[in-house]
Amino acid sequence: MLDELLDNNRKWARQKTEIDPQFFTRLVNQQTPEYFWIGCADSRVPANEIVNLDPGEMFVHRNVANLAPQQDANYLSVLQYAVHVLKVKHVLVVGHYGCGGVRTAIESTDHGLIDHWLSPIREVAHEHRHELEACEDDTIMLDRLCELNVIAQVRNVATNPITVAAWRSGQPLSIHGWVYSIRNGLVTDQGVTVSNLQDRLEIFDV
Repeated sequence: MLDELLDNNRKWARQKTEIDPQFFTRLVNQQTPEYFWIGCADSRVPANEIVNLDPGEMFVHRNVANLAPQQDANYLSVLQYAVHVLKVKHVLVVGHYGCGGVRTAIESTDHGLIDHWLSPIREVAHEHRHELEACEDDTIMLDRLCELNVIAQVRNVATNPITVAAWRSGQPLSIHGWVYSIRNGLVTDQGVTVSNLQDRLEIFDV
């Protein structure tokens, strides 16, 4: 099994070099991505492949249910590096329909440590409980909660002091909320793009 992975790696490296002999030379010399992807750790949601970008073109952070928690040191370190060091121009918060993390968040079963991590999603579900209860079936409800979670995480990124400092310094930075469908491979923009403090006020009233 592992030998197969190593063989695949060699084939991939060879194909890249055949198409573009300078590909790896450029990667060694610089990392200048314009995009920072905050996505789910689900193995069916490969960030670069979904948007057809090569290595080096997108900075990626993934966790269960694509959360952007204000107290998580891992996420905050990656956000700061992306915004202040790499100076990315776009932050993409990308969830996906049928997310197991979102589903787990609203189950009554005890899942241990993951329950604490997913508590922000339960807060989103409670805030929008009337809308979610009105959904025709559980699949539609779960899909809508996946969308609402993405919107909530865009708000978290937009209110983070790291992001605010970038905007106040005049740095161009836009935050987008997307949801990927494993059913057809397409991404849907949730229409909550925030590019400055005024956008944040108009969309989230904060």
